[in-house]
Amino acid sequence: MTAMIALPQPQRRMGGQRQALVAVAHVRLMMLMLLIGAGFLLVTARIAMLGLLGTPANAATLSGGLMQRGDIVDRNGSPLARTIAAWTIGIHPHEVIGDRHEIARQLAEAMPGQSEDYYYAQLTRDVPFTYLDRHASPATVNRVHVIGEPAIVFAQEAERLYPQSTLAAHVLGYVAPTDSDPNVIGRAGMERAFEKELSHPVRGAALALSVDSRVQAAVESELGRAMVDFKAKAATGVVLDVDTGEVIAMVSLPVYNPNKLKGTSSEALRNNVTQSVYELGSTFKPITMAAAINDGVVTSMARRFDATVPLQIGRFTIHDDRGDEQRRWLNIPETLVYSSNIATARIADELGQARLSGMFRALGFDTKPEIELKEKARPLWPSFWARTTVMTTAYGHGIAVTPLQLANAYATLVNGGVWRPTTLLKVAPGAAPAGRRVITEATSARIRQLLRLVVLKGTGRKADVPGYRVGGKTGTAEVAGVGGYSKKANVSTFAGAFPMDHPRYVVVAMLDSPIGNAESFGLTTAAWTAAPVVNRVIARTGAMLGVLPDDKRDVDVSELLPMLWQAPGVAKDKNMASKE
Repeated sequence: MTAMIALPQPQRRMGGQRQALVAVAHVRLMMLMLLIGAGFLLVTARIAMLGLLGTPANAATLSGGLMQRGDIVDRNGSPLARTIAAWTIGIHPHEVIGDRHEIARQLAEAMPGQSEDYYYAQLTRDVPFTYLDRHASPATVNRVHVIGEPAIVFAQEAERLYPQSTLAAHVLGYVAPTDSDPNVIGRAGMERAFEKELSHPVRGAALALSVDSRVQAAVESELGRAMVDFKAKAATGVVLDVDTGEVIAMVSLPVYNPNKLKGTSSEALRNNVTQSVYELGSTFKPITMAAAINDGVVTSMARRFDATVPLQIGRFTIHDDRGDEQRRWLNIPETLVYSSNIATARIADELGQARLSGMFRALGFDTKPEIELKEKARPLWPSFWARTTVMTTAYGHGIAVTPLQLANAYATLVNGGVWRPTTLLKVAPGAAPAGRRVITEATSARIRQLLRLVVLKGTGRKADVPGYRVGGKTGTAEVAGVGGYSKKANVSTFAGAFPMDHPRYVVVAMLDSPIGNAESFGLTTAAWTAAPVVNRVIARTGAMLGVLPDDKRDVDVSELLPMLWQAPGVAKDKNMASKE
């Protein structure tokens, strides 16, 4: 009989405890895995939520929503403003672990725009973070990354880029934050005027401007050349489509670079085409003449007005730039060709305040210019229209408007007599506004003849371009200041149009306070300073604008030529041009 051997009770107990411990461990492991899994799910869900609903902190958040800002293009689709992703390189000085001198040396090699001392100063600043470069290229980022310093950090931020640099800067404007508003939004130009549309653009759509960047570049080039040659304080230029009101070019000098605003002066930021008003002198005479013809004050081109002696009105005396061709009774063509203040004042006196000021109001001279830009100045409108006021405003003294308003007035004079608001937006074919009639088509046709005659035989000769049938008027006015009119500085302007047999474009060039040189025989009048600018602009851009030169076409001025004194050789070029 075999005896049964029983296991000791303690061993059984130990086996049960081991099983219980294993079970507890399994439970704990499962709980840990569940917690880790839940954590991963939470992080994944958060990332997905940020991807779907959020915005990357290094792009739109840091740039005030700039990443989505719409592009701006010229009338031909050339980019003028767009948003790109730009690299920034920064450093946390307190967290640098490498040798600061060595890192500074390597940074100077990777980013040679600054010295080794500059980078060392940044590495030792007592600040938690500072930028090393805000506009780094990918190649620069790669070179800096190789340094291997953990305290150096990189990020991509949205940046507004103006690829044409200073081109059309005053048209485009710029984007920036301010002390009171940290958001990066449009602060000037079309960026400001169309902030809502640009900050919430329609997918794939760009803001198309009326500006032609090729013409804009030509006007900027020629005005800049004249401004340097004559050491002028400022300069403006406008090219305007006479039938649609589209601004093809708008130039204000000095200019600025919207990509680099730091250090830009207030003078450079100012758009003198729309923000500055000037007494534009004799460029007003064709406007006065148009009012007189349109209202029946002048019914015959042969009618003469006394310009034999200065015109005395109370304590004021109206003079002409004296010459044998002016010290006479002048007919209508002679009044404009010889640019007589006296004869123009007599015509305005007959026209009267109501009709002359009515013409000015119809042309918008009593309000800010009609344009999308927010940067606009109100003209200086006479507070009291005395008899002398009527006479002097007739030739552009005592009233001040913007160069854009003058361009628009000339478009009205030559396009058949219809005023339309100016625009910086591209106008679709057939979509130009109807506008309002200011003068009759017959009056407009007569003014075209007279303006062509001024260029053929008068003060505007240097604006003529063979085959382009240019017409226009010079204007030279003393600069008005707090203490009165300056005898040493003037505003020289030429306002013209081409081709005068079928006008397409108005071109205005203005120089503020030019200084005479050898080329101008020391003269600062518009005939020698502004008119040549218009000549060169038309010669460079006429074909671009679809106007081909044609020597066989012109305005018929055969009726008016015999009315000129000593026609056809009125005077020597230097003497005639010196008047305006």
